[in-house]
Amino acid sequence: MSDRVRRFREFRERMNARLLDAGNLDLKRFFALDGSVYREGALPVRTKELLGLVASTVLRCDDCISYHLIRCKEEGLEDEEILEALTVALIVGGSITIPHLRRAVDFLDELAAEEDG
Repeated sequence: MSDRVRRFREFRERMNARLLDAGNLDLKRFFALDGSVYREGALPVRTKELLGLVASTVLRCDDCISYHLIRCKEEGLEDEEILEALTVALIVGGSITIPHLRRAVDFLDELAAEEDG
């Protein structure tokens, strides 16, 4: 696992636990809703992850983009499918999303190296 991927996963896990341990009911409800929305339903999980990736890119949230890239790969999506979704994000979000696309593809390359290694 690349250092960047490992650090991202460790930080996310640690800070999510910290937030949830604070005992704030609203935080817990939001996290539960977030988890619930991405479960299998009328749309398959892989489609929901692509939607999350597109929305995260349009909103320009690099942490969310990284998370959804990890989830997309865990759901078995191919790079071509992910890149096609990122082109939708580019059209919707405009050229301001290009730096986020660069970082997304770089992170995707690190995930691929992790799979190969």
